[in-house]
Amino acid sequence: MGAEFDCIIEPRQVLELRSPIEGLIERVNVDRGDFVRKGQELAVLDTAVDRVQAAIARQRSQMGGAVHSGESRVEFSTRKSQRAQELHRQNFMSAQVRDEAMTEKRLAEAELQDAIDNRKLAELEYKRQLEIIRLKTIRSPINGVVTERMLNPGELAEAGVGRKPMLKLAEIDPLHVEVLLPVEAYGDVKHGMAIEVIPEIPPGSRYHAKVKVIDRVLDAASGTFGVRLELPNPERKIPAGIRCQAGFPDIGAAFVGKGRNPARIRR
Repeated sequence: MGAEFDCIIEPRQVLELRSPIEGLIERVNVDRGDFVRKGQELAVLDTAVDRVQAAIARQRSQMGGAVHSGESRVEFSTRKSQRAQELHRQNFMSAQVRDEAMTEKRLAEAELQDAIDNRKLAELEYKRQLEIIRLKTIRSPINGVVTERMLNPGELAEAGVGRKPMLKLAEIDPLHVEVLLPVEAYGDVKHGMAIEVIPEIPPGSRYHAKVKVIDRVLDAASGTFGVRLELPNPERKIPAGIRCQAGFPDIGAAFVGKGRNPARIRR
């Protein structure tokens, strides 16, 4: 003999999916009620301008003319500087001419470094544009179901907290079952305990869940504490957002009528 308590079946998590980057929506591949897989492409923002910018950056990163020219100038100015220093040591060249040759070498080295840095910047810009293009493909972070589609092709997707989300998703495998128990039963509920859950729909169905969370802070006003059950739903037959009954075999008739979630005796 045990006791049954009212409970509510909820999604494991509900997500508001926003674009990480602002852009015009090109297409949305899902609608309300569609099941989605983790990593599935849900929507795509327009990337025409980004692809052009990526192509320009890629071309710049592959242009080696400035680097090759700089290397040649450094090589030439190095030889010139070496000759100038040797001639100066032999008193065939003034210190001023030698210094000019050495300065020319340093300038050539600086120009070469600028060319190398510019090519590296172009490579980084190319990678940045590729990352922007990647971010404009919105993928599902979970296995779940689309509960609401809030933006459509042609509308502007805005990034940031507080901005309108594109989609709302709910993870429904596993489900969470929330139930309140009387404080007198606190010591009788253990993590991993098997609990029978009877949802209001489909009628007559019974499922097995396990205790996942036991609240450590009790509600003195209502004389209850919260327990969360984890309910497997691999075939997604059990809908979320419905009422249910949770049967606790180790809680007896002594707790019937206790708290604000009165129990019913199970026979």
